[in-house]
Amino acid sequence: MLLAQTSSAASSELLAWSDLLLLAPELILAVCACAALVVEVVLPLRRSRLVARFALASVVLAAVSLAVMWQTNKMLLPLTGFYGMVRLDGFALLLKFIFLIAAALSILISMRCTDIEEEQHGEYYALLLFATIGMMLLACGYDLIALYVSLELMAVTFYVLVGFTKRERRANEAAMKYFLLGAFSSGVLLYGMSLLYGVAGSTNLGDIAQSVGAALIVQTDLTGAASATTLIPLRPLLLLGMIALAAGLFFKVSAVPFHLWAPDVYEGAPTPVTAFLSTGSKIAGFALFVRIFAEALGGMRVDWRPLLGLVAAITIFVGNLAAVTQVNAKRLLAFSSISNAGYLLLGLVAGNSYGYTGLMVYALVYTLMNMGAFGVLIALRRGGIKGERVDDLAGLAQKAPGVAAMMAIFMLSLGGLPLTGGFIGKYFLFGGLLQRGASENRAWYYWLAGWTIINTVVSFYYYARFIRQMYLSEGSDDDPPLAFPFTLRTALIVVTIGIILLGVYPQPFIALAQNAIAPLVTAMLDR
Repeated sequence: MLLAQTSSAASSELLAWSDLLLLAPELILAVCACAALVVEVVLPLRRSRLVARFALASVVLAAVSLAVMWQTNKMLLPLTGFYGMVRLDGFALLLKFIFLIAAALSILISMRCTDIEEEQHGEYYALLLFATIGMMLLACGYDLIALYVSLELMAVTFYVLVGFTKRERRANEAAMKYFLLGAFSSGVLLYGMSLLYGVAGSTNLGDIAQSVGAALIVQTDLTGAASATTLIPLRPLLLLGMIALAAGLFFKVSAVPFHLWAPDVYEGAPTPVTAFLSTGSKIAGFALFVRIFAEALGGMRVDWRPLLGLVAAITIFVGNLAAVTQVNAKRLLAFSSISNAGYLLLGLVAGNSYGYTGLMVYALVYTLMNMGAFGVLIALRRGGIKGERVDDLAGLAQKAPGVAAMMAIFMLSLGGLPLTGGFIGKYFLFGGLLQRGASENRAWYYWLAGWTIINTVVSFYYYARFIRQMYLSEGSDDDPPLAFPFTLRTALIVVTIGIILLGVYPQPFIALAQNAIAPLVTAMLDR
C-alpha cells in the first residue's frame, strides 16, 4: 500500500520515497555490488570466494524484496514513479524474477570456473550484479531515456565480463568485437529512438503510443475523401524509426542478420559469462522489444509483424543450419541461442495471450536450459581438457551418469521434447501463431508456424549429438576425473528440477504468466 500512497508534500519533492521503493531490489543489488568491491579489498588472500557468497546472498535478498513488493501491491498494479519513467506491472515483476534466477545460477556456476582461471576477484561478481540491475531496469523502464541508460549499463558490464580473463587472447578478441559491434548497434537504436521523439515530442512510451496512433489516422471530410490536413506524411518517418529500432534490437538478441558476433563472443568469453550473456542479456533484449514495439509502436503492428515474422523464420533456419556443422560445444550452443531468438520473436509476432504467455514461459525455461548446459561444460573442464568440444563429452555416461542424464534433459528440452519445459514454451508460441492466423484470416501465420515446427524437428539432430557422445562414444581411460563442487552440483540439480516441473506440471507458472501479461494484451487490443 505504501507504494501507491501519494501526498501533496511528496508532490513538491524532487524525488518521492514511494519512487525509491519501486526500485528496492535494484537498490539492494547496487549497494551490495559496491560493497563487494570493498569487501574483496579487505579480505585476506585466497578468501575471495566469500565475495561470491556475498553476491549470491544479495541476489536472494533482492528476490525476497521483490516477492514482498509483488504480494503487497499485486492488486494495485501497474504502479508508476520517477515522473512516469518507471512502470511496475506484472510483466516487469515476472521478468525481474527471471533475471534474478539467471544471476543466482551464474554466480553458482562461476565459483569453480574463476578458481581454474585464477580470476577469483570481487569485481567479477560486482559486474554480474550491475548487469543484473541493468536487466531489471529494462523490464520496468517506461521512457526511452531510462531504457537506453539501462541497456547501456547492462551492455558495458558485459563488455568487461567477456574480456575478464585478460590472459586469454580469445577473450580479448571477443570483448573487442562485442564492444565495437555493440557500440554500433546502440547508435542505430538511439537513432530510431530520436525519430520517435521527433514524432511524439516525448520520450514516455505511453505518450509515444498516443502520438503514433494519431499520426497514422487518415482524416476525412464529410464526403469521405481524405482531408488535405492528413497526418500521413509522418508515416515514412515512423517506418524509418521502426526499422532502426528493429535493427538495433536484432543485434541485442542476436537475430539474423545481426547475429555473427554471437559465436565468436560466446566461444571467447569465460563459460559462466557466456551462460549469463546467452540468457539474461537476451531476455532483457526481448523485454525492450516488448516495451517499444508492443506498447509504444502498438499502432504499427500491421507494419512490424510481417518484418518480425520474416526475421524469426530466417533466424531459426540459419541458427539450425550453422549449428549442424559445429564441433565446438560453445559455438554450437551459440547458434542454438540464435535459433531460440527466432522462437522468442514468435511471441511478439503472435501478439496475443498465447503468444506472450509462451514468451514468458520460454524465457524462464530457456534460462534454465542454457544455464544447465553451460554448467555441464564447466564441470568437464579438468586437467588438459577444456570441455569446450562436443567430443569432450565422450563416455560421460560411464564416468558421471547423473551429469550425463541432466545434460540429456537439457538437450531434449532445448529441442522441445514433450514432458519438458521447452515443449510447453514452444507449444504456446506455436499456438499463439495459429490463433493469430485464425483471427486475422492470414495464411502466412500458418506457414510460419509450419516452418518453425519443421525446424524444431531438425534441431533434434544437433542436440542429439551431445547425447550420442555421452552414451554411445567411449572416453579415454587416461582422462582425469570430473570435478563437481557443491555449488555447481546445486545449480545443475535446481535447473533440472525446474525443467522437469515446468514440463510435467506447468499450470502454476502458466497462470502466473497469463495474469502478468493480461494488461499488456488488453492494451494491445485497444490500439
